Amino acid sequence: MPHYLIAQSELPEEREARRRRAGKSSGETYAATLEQMQPGIKTTIVSPADDAASGFSNDKLAAFDAVFLTGSPMHVYDDSSEVRRQLDFMLRVFAAGIPSFGSCAGLQIAVAAAGGQVRKMPERMEAGIARRITPTDAGRSHPLLAGRPSSWDAPAIHGDEVEELPPGATLLAGNAVTWVQAAEIRFDRGVFWGVQYHPELALREIALAIAAQAGDLVEAGLANREEDVKAWSDDLDALYEAPDDRALRWRLGVDGEFAEERLRRRELANFLSNLRMLRG
Repeated sequence: MPHYLIAQSELPEEREARRRRAGKSSGETYAATLEQMQPGIKTTIVSPADDAASGFSNDKLAAFDAVFLTGSPMHVYDDSSEVRRQLDFMLRVFAAGIPSFGSCAGLQIAVAAAGGQVRKMPERMEAGIARRITPTDAGRSHPLLAGRPSSWDAPAIHGDEVEELPPGATLLAGNAVTWVQAAEIRFDRGVFWGVQYHPELALREIALAIAAQAGDLVEAGLANREEDVKAWSDDLDALYEAPDDRALRWRLGVDGEFAEERLRRRELANFLSNLRMLRG
């Protein structure tokens, strides 16, 4: 039975705020998604950025089949003890040679730990839907993106982005908003596959996150009024309930790659199916 370690970088107050909003912390969402995809697996959730988080030796990490890094509000360019603990954890994962996967802040943590750079997005945040993600030449044949079409949309919400990939990384996909939407990082003994978007999230969770940040989206110029954000969020929530609704798909400008759960989770499914190869 596979045993997966899920590392959430949300701090305690952020986890509680997310539970109040969406019912789960980011780690709990990851665990639920993985358990739906592979019934019977075992998951362990840890919070390496917390003061009380225990360290992980190579032997302890070796007990897991893979490590998953969640999204969170963490800014990995901040020089804080929480960020340093999170980056130290990722360095241990790389050193242990355990295959790892991350989304959003999870990608940024792996990038920073391996020597790359992350920054606040200079123009605007990407919120709700990452549009027209396009694979690079390397990405077209990479197993992380197997089954993806020539371009696709995905759930996303982030105000930070990868500025520079670390040595040993391969750019797999990008779009007009941020040049790194998917990447592979090989560092120390480890291999990491990551995306800037959120294949693990249900559309309802994205809808709730958008609604919670309505004021920020108006301030960023992505909406004129908070009421417009609420209406858009309501459409996303309705699509969660009725993913085949053609009128909703048309209004949101999405197809099955975004609307259908199985297709939305492609990258996670591809990572899981390649674990044996990644462990070498």
